[in-house]
Amino acid sequence: MLVANPRATRSPYPDALKSILNIEKAEESRSWLFCWDKICADATPLRELPGLSAKLHIGSISVKDESARSVLGSFKALGAPIALVRLIQRLWPDHVLDARDLFEGRYRELLTHFTVVSATDGNHGKGLAAAAQTLGCHCVIVLHANVSVEREQAIAAYGAEIVRIAGNYDESVEEAARLAAVNGWHVVSDTSYDGYEDIPRDVMQGYGTIAAEIVAQSDSHPDRPAYTHVFLQGGVGGLAAGLASYLWEFHGEHRPRFIVVEPQQADCLYQSALAGRAARATGSVDSVMAGLACGETSPLAWRFLQPSVDDFMTISDDDAVSAMRTLAAGADNDVPIVAGESGVAGLAGLIVLLQDQQLARKVGLNAASRVLIVNTEGATAPGTYQALVGEAASSVLERQSAWRVNAIA
Repeated sequence: MLVANPRATRSPYPDALKSILNIEKAEESRSWLFCWDKICADATPLRELPGLSAKLHIGSISVKDESARSVLGSFKALGAPIALVRLIQRLWPDHVLDARDLFEGRYRELLTHFTVVSATDGNHGKGLAAAAQTLGCHCVIVLHANVSVEREQAIAAYGAEIVRIAGNYDESVEEAARLAAVNGWHVVSDTSYDGYEDIPRDVMQGYGTIAAEIVAQSDSHPDRPAYTHVFLQGGVGGLAAGLASYLWEFHGEHRPRFIVVEPQQADCLYQSALAGRAARATGSVDSVMAGLACGETSPLAWRFLQPSVDDFMTISDDDAVSAMRTLAAGADNDVPIVAGESGVAGLAGLIVLLQDQQLARKVGLNAASRVLIVNTEGATAPGTYQALVGEAASSVLERQSAWRVNAIA
């Protein structure tokens, strides 16, 4: 399903939004993140897929590959750590806590009795747990019924205390808030709600690192974007808002066309576009795209998405699995890429649109289109990845290494 957003604008980036998310703060967050030993010192690859582009009859497809960002395996390594650091700085204003020193664990004694809590579908919780372990505070993660044991174990490996509930993601968010109120803990969530915006803002600001690298790695200029179309994953909207806001501020009225993709059964952003306000999903929410299985739009993220995203669309789980296999195969001499279930949403959306000429025309896709997609995660659940793709992630990475050797030769 596809809906054009009548409220999207191509005006310069508004000052009201710039006061919340801006390039300056994104760059500051970026400089802090590279002090953390869980983050790779180099920018993640921006990979070209000429073979797939030719097969789909469009100008180019570029993949920003966040699977290589961190040992944590996903872009969420950029959000939770920044939000945690900024929260601690706000809570101890008299200590003048340096972000770099926090990431080096120099304030562990101060933070011994400090506890943070969050709900998660997997990757955000792992990012928060790893950051809390590094900084020296305690972390509690609330998991809903559909989070796999494999993902639970990956979070617990970073020292987090796990709390399981029988409900869905939105109910786990409510439980995290309840636990925080009862115990005097602090919620570090990537979704906003009434009276809770500072931390989700900081999470989204961390995601600006991806956009900053894209601008630097591509032939992008303020009045001449390197890409005509940018496909972004849905979820509660944080990633899309973090990237769209940066690129909108950088390009102004010349910004590319933004298309947000989410699961059919977790269509909260699609429904928000129809309603003209932050809304809830209409489906079961349960999806193989675990990181996007969110039932309620973040109101803060929606402030950025409503005026900037041109189109919202939904895809099936089968579309996502097919896209995973396409990237893993590396057909037509393209580099093989390990992309998790949520990481392929953008590519899956692109393929769905190009299979219907009418839909492709609606979003302006043609032989001259230059498309950017973001692979937001690798095989964060290796067992699930192998079951869906039919090949282990390690095997795909071996073929990727061999491809690089041959490309250099």
